[in-house]
Amino acid sequence: MGDDELTGESIAIVGAGFGGLSAAAHLGAAGADVTVYERHDHVGGVAGRIEGEGFRFDAGPSWYLMPEVFERFFGAFDREPGDFYELVRLDPNYRVFWDDGDRADVPADPAAAAELFESYEPGAGEALETYLADAKEAYEIGMERFVVPKRSRFRECLSLDVALSARGLSLIGTMDDHVADHFGHPKLRQLVQYTLVFLGGSPYNTPALYKLMSHVDYGLGVYYPIGGIAEVVDAMATVAVDQGARIETNAEVSAITPTADGLEVTVGDGRSVHDRVVSNASPAYTERELLPKGAVDRSADYWEERTYGPSAFMLYLGVEGDVDPLEHHTLVLPTDWGPHFESIFEEPRWPENPAYYVNVPSRTDPTVAPDGCETVVVLVPIAPGLEDGPDRREAFRDRILEGLAAETGVDLEGRIRFEEHTCVSDYADGFGKPQGTALGLAHTLRQTGPLRPSHRAPGLDRLYYVGGDTGPGIGMPMCLLSGEHVTQAIEADVAGGPLDRLLAQ
Repeated sequence: MGDDELTGESIAIVGAGFGGLSAAAHLGAAGADVTVYERHDHVGGVAGRIEGEGFRFDAGPSWYLMPEVFERFFGAFDREPGDFYELVRLDPNYRVFWDDGDRADVPADPAAAAELFESYEPGAGEALETYLADAKEAYEIGMERFVVPKRSRFRECLSLDVALSARGLSLIGTMDDHVADHFGHPKLRQLVQYTLVFLGGSPYNTPALYKLMSHVDYGLGVYYPIGGIAEVVDAMATVAVDQGARIETNAEVSAITPTADGLEVTVGDGRSVHDRVVSNASPAYTERELLPKGAVDRSADYWEERTYGPSAFMLYLGVEGDVDPLEHHTLVLPTDWGPHFESIFEEPRWPENPAYYVNVPSRTDPTVAPDGCETVVVLVPIAPGLEDGPDRREAFRDRILEGLAAETGVDLEGRIRFEEHTCVSDYADGFGKPQGTALGLAHTLRQTGPLRPSHRAPGLDRLYYVGGDTGPGIGMPMCLLSGEHVTQAIEADVAGGPLDRLLAQ
């Protein structure tokens, strides 16, 4: 459908995360009258900005991957990323410290990465080249035939071109089993699987088809937008407003009520009726907290039976002096990370020997820290649903900083000028994340592709979902595409009728 196909449609969007902003831009360009309601005083959802004492931090995502998806989003509105922010390709992609004292830089050049792999295991360099070729094929098939064209329902996955893709995407074992067929050294297995954390999964519960993430890492590269991810958020908000969308901050939606004329949205003491509503809040929160009981056709225990991605313990530290040898992206890993993933997915508990990530954007971008200082963000994936009171947070914070000093040689204590932290209850209370997950529904086999919640709310006409908990899934690029996909769904519903919508469920 072309521009202005939604003229006359009043659409409310609940939440201004990546998915909500993308939907606002696409729906506005299609002619809809769009109002975005955001409960916080800033847009971006968990991708907010923290500032203090001259330091600036990205509160959430910090890896800029799959740049072509960002180009696709801005290109849809005759813009490009360079109109809004400067993009820098990182090299190395990241640095790794292991708890046995070993350390490695993963270079941006795949040929150099093959040399690194060969240094750990004879034949591993050639194995990496083969593995990355397979990952590239899986990525191209996945993007061209599933993700970009929006195949989120079973009947859309039964076409001839999808059948022809079976060879490239037929791996239904776990990533851990698949990677073990290519690499014997446990550290090399870690280097091609760490990106699963971005999907909210583990090597032991994520389908092997997500080998495609290795192409995202080694093939497409790792980037950083000067000023941080918040610059990308601001750019998206600008595009959405340019398409006619209105964005209201400090506007928390407390109820969505079906009426004879559409859906009534309650914000504070005010109520407004819209033809359609797109919720960028999690579907679980929307159905349990915003809708009347029984408004959707979903069992009461449906959301309790889902597998959620990790929550996170986040430290935002403004530090005096240098933090060598930390890189822009640094991973600190135990040589055996199995127990940490068990503590997230099998037996939820605070990890004893965690794998964690350190982000130091000031190594690339001097604008985010005062002279002579560094911005340091530490992210430890932990199980959703954990109790995270002040004493627990403080004890875990001390353990992480002690571990960072022991495993990387960087002692931060005594020179921290600014400090904030985020944990499970903040994601639950501040963002309506089920069980305090930081990411949403994990990409397990039963929660991938058409098995993720649909963009259309089941049994409730005119309510839609956008963001990481629906298709195509978790991550900034996927949420950008989700906004495009939900717009396509709404356009199809407006063009069709009740029977068309019934068949689309």
